Amino acid sequence: MIFSFRNSGFRDPETGVYNQTYFLEVFNREWHRHLREKEQLTLVFLRPHLHETYHHPGLLESLTNNIEKCLLRATDMIARLDDDLFAIGLFNISDHGIEIVVERIEQCMDTFVQEYERDHSFSLGYKIAAVGCRPTREKSLETLFEKVDQLSDELEHNANQHLLSSM
Repeated sequence: MIFSFRNSGFRDPETGVYNQTYFLEVFNREWHRHLREKEQLTLVFLRPHLHETYHHPGLLESLTNNIEKCLLRATDMIARLDDDLFAIGLFNISDHGIEIVVERIEQCMDTFVQEYERDHSFSLGYKIAAVGCRPTREKSLETLFEKVDQLSDELEHNANQHLLSSM
């Protein structure tokens, strides 16, 4: 029997991306590595607003596959945290790099919408919140997650598609 990493315990069964437990484990490890090496990392929350008239099997998996392809660096990772929330970890990245990756994700989302817009039984919008951080002893991982969550909540109440910040 051949073992498939695609269906293992660290993947979300519906989308195929990493699950919350695995993402938090890796992000915690990367936080401590970036603390030692004095490098910047970024936490991105992506909230796709998928409204379906009827269920499209595999639609969410197709969407996340497209997003994964946009993350060109092997170290970047995406995970499903909740039904409508994905986290993306960007490691060893500059502020300019964050902007480039967020733009790339937006382009992938827009391309996905254009490819599937012929099917009028669903609509897709999205919001992207990102916070770059250079870990220090005074900053905590929990604070980073709280800041991105707060930024993501702010986005839900304004017209912007994305917000970038740092801490």
